[in-house]
Amino acid sequence: MTDEPWHEARLIPTSGISGAEEQERRATSALLAVMGVVKEFSRTLLSPLGAPAGNVETFIEVPFPHGERRVFPDGLVRVTRGAKTWTALLEVKTGRNSLESSQLECYLDIAREQGFDALITISNEIPAIAGHHPTKVDKPKLRKVDLRHWSWMLVLSTAVMQKEHRGVSDPEQAWILGELIRYLEHPRSGAMELEDMGANWVPVRQAVTAGTLRSNDKTAPEVVARFDALLRYTALRLGRQLGTDVVHVLTRKEQADPAIRAQSLLEALVSSGQMSGAIRIPDTVGPVRVVADLRAARITCYTDVEAPKSGRARTRVNWLVRQLGGAPEDVRVEAFAANARGAGAAELLSTVRETPESLIIDPKKELRSFRVAMSAPMGAKRGRGRGAFIDSVVDLVDVFYGDVVQHLKAWSAAPPRMRELEHEPVQPSSLASTSLSSQDGTEQVDGPPPVAAASKPGTHSDDRSGDKPG
Repeated sequence: MTDEPWHEARLIPTSGISGAEEQERRATSALLAVMGVVKEFSRTLLSPLGAPAGNVETFIEVPFPHGERRVFPDGLVRVTRGAKTWTALLEVKTGRNSLESSQLECYLDIAREQGFDALITISNEIPAIAGHHPTKVDKPKLRKVDLRHWSWMLVLSTAVMQKEHRGVSDPEQAWILGELIRYLEHPRSGAMELEDMGANWVPVRQAVTAGTLRSNDKTAPEVVARFDALLRYTALRLGRQLGTDVVHVLTRKEQADPAIRAQSLLEALVSSGQMSGAIRIPDTVGPVRVVADLRAARITCYTDVEAPKSGRARTRVNWLVRQLGGAPEDVRVEAFAANARGAGAAELLSTVRETPESLIIDPKKELRSFRVAMSAPMGAKRGRGRGAFIDSVVDLVDVFYGDVVQHLKAWSAAPPRMRELEHEPVQPSSLASTSLSSQDGTEQVDGPPPVAAASKPGTHSDDRSGDKPG
């Protein structure tokens, strides 16, 4: 027997990929084939697009006439349930290849002519806001056809969550889905993670440090859009590890109009040199907020925790410290008092553990909430790896959640307890004058004796015979 390792045969091999075209064709075929077999996986992907829960058929490189030529969209998905049929075209890109507006508009025309419902695009581009497409197209072409985008990160995260956490009913289908996951996680598949902050990252960062960035700078909008994409990527990545839906937090106005969010980020970057956002993990005390301070070259993650509603100030501080038993000593804790303005008292966790009073400015004021924060140096490079901005954000979020957030629980008041009544000695029924009362046993023991009731006229209070006076 040879000592060389044997390579296990894979359902979807990564060997033999000769170029970008072969990479896209193989990724498309692998994804669509698995969607046609693993029903739970396809329903999770397609139901948000309006597809019914029915029989899924998938095809690749379907030809369609368009003017004087024939075009070949990368794929087609057809879902049938009873008399209802839902159909979508697919356009797929892998690696660093980006979607093209002209190509998408061509496929939108075909979908409208054929009466199809949607055009789905898949690439490594991550939109700044969920539900919005990374490529601009002519809006009139979207009147009858829905345009949706999946990043490969979203597809991979959905596959992992379905197999490892939500479950697949059929064991063989679960194995097939696992083969797709194994393929997409391979570097040669072309399904990359977020790899770059863009060509404008370095000049914008330098302008912020020098204090020369202006709101009309044409390079800054790309940077703020990439930052939001980074937050979405971080949420997807963390959700894949936790097996739950971690989301990028936005207001309703920001979700409806991405320009509002972009303008807010840009104004903060110009005025303070900071970009910030938040992600929400289910069942945690609150959102994890991420602040990138380009002037200070620091990344900070923090979360706010409501203080207990009862107890002294020191008791409330100790309640928080007990939950941070395994957190690093350089975690920063800040306490906010009720009806107080400005910043609260802040100390490192190492100091608060030794001296809880360090967070109490005025013992007479009630502590309302705490802020727990962790900070780390900011990477400067635009790409990935050691010293890169993307990795510094992702790594800090992972550490902050693992060391701090997952151990924090919201305070809840103790339920009221039943008052235990003292058991009265059993008395003969002939002597019992009243039934038990909630007030039994509440008389004052050390107080003055009760005053005797006044006797009726013509009677004696100590007369036990009951005879009338003679």
